Amino acid sequence: MWDPAVYRRFGAERSRPFFDLVARIGAGQPRAVVDLGCGPGELTLSLAERWPGARLTGIDSSPEMIGKAAAHGGPAEFRTGDVRDWRPGPDTDVLVTNATLQWVPEHRELLARWARELPAGAWLAMQVPGNFGAPSHVLLREVGKRYGVSDVLREAPVGDPAEYAALLDGAEVDAWETTYLHLLPVQDEHPVLRWMEGTALRPVKAALDDNAWQSFRADLARELTGAYPATGSYVAFPFRRVFVVARTASSGGNER
Repeated sequence: MWDPAVYRRFGAERSRPFFDLVARIGAGQPRAVVDLGCGPGELTLSLAERWPGARLTGIDSSPEMIGKAAAHGGPAEFRTGDVRDWRPGPDTDVLVTNATLQWVPEHRELLARWARELPAGAWLAMQVPGNFGAPSHVLLREVGKRYGVSDVLREAPVGDPAEYAALLDGAEVDAWETTYLHLLPVQDEHPVLRWMEGTALRPVKAALDDNAWQSFRADLARELTGAYPATGSYVAFPFRRVFVVARTASSGGNER
């Protein structure tokens, strides 16, 4: 189960890649804009400011997230759904999916299919975390082995920019990666642990009973303290992300 309050921790740091992604979309007046994996909806609603004339839809598999998103009101329709079942409509001129596809093993096939099915001249923009080789995730997997939860942890579920560019051959592709340096404030608990609770630790928590989860959490916190020591009042947390913005082949019509 997703906890929107936990996910919103470090909201400014989590939202920056979304805005960096959307800034590279060149759509002028899209008819319909879809945000797959919209979460609690605040970032989705920012798309209405960019494209006020578009029909805006946010889709997420979590009822808790959609409940928070719908509570905002505003110019967007929010609904639950599985990204694997979604198909673009004939007027879907912009598809955004931010920090979602790392949870979908078959996302490469989905990206290729979406690029084929989107209208001519449509835009597809996606961002995924690329930090699965970072100390945070290496330690997560090591501690996970001790607790017998390796089966819910993933080694490298995403590709690099070149792989995604090749996958979308035939579209006009802009693919890149960025490593953000997040300076996380030191609090009562290690901030990298608190960050990971919003995303990477969710499957572990779901797999363990309460006592085992508390023990796992304490063991991982000790490991993270060694890997990410505090410098003054902050912990430096490098975080790599992979971005792709693609435009499908145009039929020569007006810019959308």
